[in-house]
Amino acid sequence: MAALGFFYAQPYQRRALTFDIVEELHEALSRPPLLLTNEKLWSAYQRVQQSQVKGAELKRRLTDIVALVRFAIGLDSELRPFAEQVDSRFKDWIFRHNARRGQAFTEEQTAWLRQIKDHIAANCAVERSDLDYAPFANRGGLAGAWKVFGPELDELMSEMNRELVA
Repeated sequence: MAALGFFYAQPYQRRALTFDIVEELHEALSRPPLLLTNEKLWSAYQRVQQSQVKGAELKRRLTDIVALVRFAIGLDSELRPFAEQVDSRFKDWIFRHNARRGQAFTEEQTAWLRQIKDHIAANCAVERSDLDYAPFANRGGLAGAWKVFGPELDELMSEMNRELVA
């Protein structure tokens, strides 16, 4: 856990949290002698710190390990599913972003942003190349996103990665 604390102490630009890193940590924890899974860890925290643990009844996702780590090293005072944290951060981010822009995102832009948010919740990040696969392909993939956002697309994805995973 000390190494993970160090990871989170780094400036965002120097700590690219990827799905591969999450998967590697999950595999390391589930090997002997630890044999720990997200479910076992979540359940243990539920028994010990019940008032600070939310979503114990939900099926665990691999990315929930991010929430477990953040809680274990004291970055979060409450243990909540990672997807729930991403949803909450997204609402805050979109509100702030719309206020800064002076005008709200269009309905079509917001639909894209919600899909990007869902992708981040499942994969810890979004990259341009992700936009050519489902479910983004149904909206025209990278070309469709570029049509809706133009040159603002890359900065929006970068900002969402930074703000929603934090």
